[in-house]
Amino acid sequence: MIRFECDYNTGAHPAILQRLLETNEEQTPGYGEDPYCESARKKIRALCQNETVDVHFLMGGTQTNLTVIAAVLRPWQGVLCADTGHINVHESGAIEATGHKVLPLPSRNGKISAGQVQAALEAHWKDENHEHTVQPGMVFLAYPTENGTLYSREELTALSDVCRRFHLPLYLDGARLGYGLAANGGDLSLADLTKLCDVFYIGGTKIGALFGEAVVISSDTLKPDFRYLMKQRGGMLAKGRLLGLQFDTLLEEDRYGTISRHAVRLARMIHDAFAQKGISFLYPSPTNQQFPILSKGQQAFLSRKYAFCPWEPVDENHDAVRFCTSWSTREEDVQALLADIAQMECP
Repeated sequence: MIRFECDYNTGAHPAILQRLLETNEEQTPGYGEDPYCESARKKIRALCQNETVDVHFLMGGTQTNLTVIAAVLRPWQGVLCADTGHINVHESGAIEATGHKVLPLPSRNGKISAGQVQAALEAHWKDENHEHTVQPGMVFLAYPTENGTLYSREELTALSDVCRRFHLPLYLDGARLGYGLAANGGDLSLADLTKLCDVFYIGGTKIGALFGEAVVISSDTLKPDFRYLMKQRGGMLAKGRLLGLQFDTLLEEDRYGTISRHAVRLARMIHDAFAQKGISFLYPSPTNQQFPILSKGQQAFLSRKYAFCPWEPVDENHDAVRFCTSWSTREEDVQALLADIAQMECP
């Protein structure tokens, strides 16, 4: 079985495994206070073009989201996000378990707009009973979105402007950030995210690391005492160097960008093969996630050799599915898929 259902179905980049072996018997301080974490922080600050950001390393995306959101919000506040956002649909109520409500907004291809955020805030404050409702306390975005789409610099700037006008922290989930930065048509950089967001994270788990995410905090008001909450939420790894070493390795010689571009290039090949067969897509994704709409028969034909993810029904005979490439996807596996797509019957 050739697997395209997700981007975390393999271990780690060989360079990471090699460094883990080479440094295995070294003794270092714990809890992220080791030389490898510090080296990774320096590389991240340089890429962000900001030497003042705080950088913290956590284990996984859900843990990172709940830790950051719990750190930002007051007890009576909730978080605005797209209705398709990961924290709303794929985290088993992790945010609600912190005592905070997710406040979903209708999305278009996985994105929300500055106008929607402003309208939600104005509606809350104009409501005479607003003290009896959950107060919006921050905005959550993802880049790429859950649907593989991208915010432009113009869109993110508008969202940032609204958030700052209403004194609302803006948080960006970067679980697949490398794939977003590598996508054709994307115009954002780490430096842009640092300027426009109060906090974001650089994903490692889905982009070459065994595990790990790097939280970048640019807002001075959010920096104090973040490590207390990391500890409380189980996010402060005793062997913290295992996280820092992985990011230090991924960020060497543009390795993070190279492996991200590899995945995006292969995903584009898959997209073009489906498009040439007249297959339409649920979302216009330029990233490593593609969402073709396939008939039941087409799904059965491809599932004999390939694993892919069911996404959502379209009609009684068609479903949107997800094909996902990653840093470790092999070109020969993609070529085999392309050949079978070419042989696939079309309605």
